[in-house]
Amino acid sequence: MTQGSLPSLPLPLISALLCLLLAILVWRLNPGSRWTPRFFSLLFAELALTALLVALRFAYSIETFILLQAILPLLTGPSLYLGFMALATPEDRLGPLAARHFGVVAIVVLAGQLMPSRLSAMDAAISLSYLTYAILLFRLWRRGPDALPLARFGMARRISDWMLWGIGLLLVLLVIDSAISVSFAMRRAGQATTLITLGSMLIIAALILLLIALPRFLDGNTTEPRKAERTTDEERLEAAARALLTETQIYLDPELSAQRLARRLHVPVRNLSAAINNSSGMNLSQYVNGFRLDHAAKLLRQSDDNVTSILTSSGFLTRSNFYREFGRVYGMTPAAYRKENKPTRIR
Repeated sequence: MTQGSLPSLPLPLISALLCLLLAILVWRLNPGSRWTPRFFSLLFAELALTALLVALRFAYSIETFILLQAILPLLTGPSLYLGFMALATPEDRLGPLAARHFGVVAIVVLAGQLMPSRLSAMDAAISLSYLTYAILLFRLWRRGPDALPLARFGMARRISDWMLWGIGLLLVLLVIDSAISVSFAMRRAGQATTLITLGSMLIIAALILLLIALPRFLDGNTTEPRKAERTTDEERLEAAARALLTETQIYLDPELSAQRLARRLHVPVRNLSAAINNSSGMNLSQYVNGFRLDHAAKLLRQSDDNVTSILTSSGFLTRSNFYREFGRVYGMTPAAYRKENKPTRIR
C-alpha cells in the first residue's frame, strides 16, 4: 500500500512508545502472583510491536513485516486473560493452562498459512480471538473478587474491576480491526487509514489514562528485601495482627480490607503486608482466610449447620472460594472433613 494520510509523526508510533513504557512499568507490579506482571508485560510489548509495524506500513510504506503484523494480535487475548487467571490459578496448573492457550495460537497461525488468502484468514482469526477472550474475561469477572484467591489482600476487588477495562479493550480492538479489515476488503485504503488514525487516537487516550492510574498499583507493591534488623519489628506486628483478629473476630466480616486492618493496627498497609509475608510466608488474603477457615472447621465439627450457612458466617463471600481455600488447607471437602472429625454421638 502507498503512504496514506497519517501525520508525519505517526500516531501508531506514539501508541508504540506508550505501550513500551507500560510494558516496563507493569513488570514492577506485585498483585500476588509473579506471573501476572509477566503476562501483562507481554501484552503491552506485543501491542507496542504491533503499533510500530502499523506505523512502518502505513506511514512509511514498509510492508516487509506485514505477516508478522497480522499474527501478533493473536497474542493479545491470551496474554490479557492469563494475566488475570494467574491470580485465580495455582502455579502448578497455570503452566499447562498457558500452554493450551498459546498452543491454540500456534495452531491457528499454522492453519492460516494453508489458506488461499492468509491475511484474510488471520483477520478473521483475530476478530474471533478478541470476542472469545472478552467472553472468557466476562465469565471470570462474574465470579467476583473471590475468584482471585491469589491476589494480595485488599486488591482483589480492584483487580476484578480492571477486568471490565480489559473486556472493553478487547471489544474496542474488535470493532476497530473489523472495520479496517472490511475497508481493505472493499478496496477503500483511504478509509482504512482514517480508521487507523481514529483508532490510534482512542487507544492513546486509554493508554494515558492507564499511565495515570498505574501508580496506585505500584505504590506499596514492590516488596523490599528483608533486613535482619527488621525481623523483630515484623514479628511483633504479625503478633499484634493475630491478637487483633483473634480478640475481635473482624475476619468474620466479608468486607474486611487490608486498609481497615492496617488502620486498626495504626500502621501503613505496606508495612503490615510485609510483616505478614515475612513472618508467616503468606499474603494478607491467605492469612485472614486462615482465621476464617479455622472458624469454619470448628463449626463443621461442633454444629449441624449446612455448609452454605457456615461459609457465610465465617466471612466468605462465595461458595467456590470457600471450597477452594478449604481444599488447599485441609486437603479435603468440608463434607469429608465433617464426617472425619465430628464426634460420634453416644446413644
